[in-house]
Amino acid sequence: MSHVLEIRNLTKKFGDFIAVDNMTLNVSEGEIFGFLGANGAGKSTTINMIASLLRCTKGEIFLMGKNIVKEAKFAKMNTGIVPQELAIYEDLTAYENVSFFAGLYGLRGTLLRERTEEALEFVGLGDKSKSFPKNFSGGMKRRLNIACAIAHRPKLIIMDEPTVGIDPQSRNYILHSVRKLNEMGCTIIYTSHYMEEVEEICTRIAIMDHGKIIAEGTKEQLESTITDSKEIWIGIKEDDSLSFDSLRAIQGVTSVRQEEGMIKIVSKAEVNNLNRIIQLLIKDQVEIRSVKEQAPNLESVFLTLTGRNLRD
Repeated sequence: MSHVLEIRNLTKKFGDFIAVDNMTLNVSEGEIFGFLGANGAGKSTTINMIASLLRCTKGEIFLMGKNIVKEAKFAKMNTGIVPQELAIYEDLTAYENVSFFAGLYGLRGTLLRERTEEALEFVGLGDKSKSFPKNFSGGMKRRLNIACAIAHRPKLIIMDEPTVGIDPQSRNYILHSVRKLNEMGCTIIYTSHYMEEVEEICTRIAIMDHGKIIAEGTKEQLESTITDSKEIWIGIKEDDSLSFDSLRAIQGVTSVRQEEGMIKIVSKAEVNNLNRIIQLLIKDQVEIRSVKEQAPNLESVFLTLTGRNLRD
């Protein structure tokens, strides 16, 4: 699989402060690449350099094999940016907004009209083309923001907090749109302060802290960096008796203990054995009152590696 984006030894300094520290990172074609970092980690600075909005102090960035500084026009034509702050004009109609931004990429005439209409239809605003954004909900404005970024059909789309401050229905619509764009061949860099979004849609994830990439991989790979175990908590009737030896004999189970009407089972995370455990308890006529399986998640990985929450 070829790399759409290559970052080599990227550094950005603001005076004596190092915002991005010798970063190397590759994003492959067809990925939805999650980019996580708490405030001040250097994530926004990195995104601005990828988007050619900020020059690096040292290092190089390549888009589809071409240096984005030496091939600035090529990089611009093949990159779409959905910024965290809305980049739309309230006194222009939805159609005029998309047409204006698409025109900045050189689209003209019939092609400009077709791509503008196509982008509005894609984000579900085809029937609002003559309406003004000042009358739109927050979710509609976010969707218009996306339409402005995709009308020129970029190969790489950078989405920086595209669902911030909107209702759940609009958020689901945007997440569906991200998947659809990816299915259409777009490679996407996706940042969010909503960890569940990144877990849901991203194929690979990088965690950044103090200007460096401190972890990178699939969600499962990142979760395995902090533990290879999961915990299963089963509520039972306190006076029920059971065979610990039988539970310990189940594949993957590493320990079993009982306390205050609960059985705590520790198991290898990669083994799916919950059904086998429940079947054994039913066979032993144990009354099951609750079941909870707790595995490492992306939020616990982030907290463990950085020592702070994503929203800090």
